[in-house]
Amino acid sequence: MGRAHRRRDDHVPLRSASFTRTESGPDGDWVVRSVPGAASARAYRCPGCDQEIPASTPHVVAWPAGEWGSVDDRRHWHAACWASRAHRRPGRRR
Repeated sequence: MGRAHRRRDDHVPLRSASFTRTESGPDGDWVVRSVPGAASARAYRCPGCDQEIPASTPHVVAWPAGEWGSVDDRRHWHAACWASRAHRRPGRRR
């Protein structure tokens, strides 16, 4: 039995469905994935606190759900920053 081939533009975002979930909040619906430290190979900047998430640090990746969001919109967050995003005032950075 042959393998199914994908066209290059058929991108499957963050394939591990075991870690991926959909969350709803006051800021809309989001696709959220928990990233274990072992799977984190580089550093990212958290949009919640504007601090670096070092490589090998567990964190969360989130992007808008639905037709208006794509994997180009995904952002890497500290888990605590993601959980408290609804409680922050706009523009406030720590």
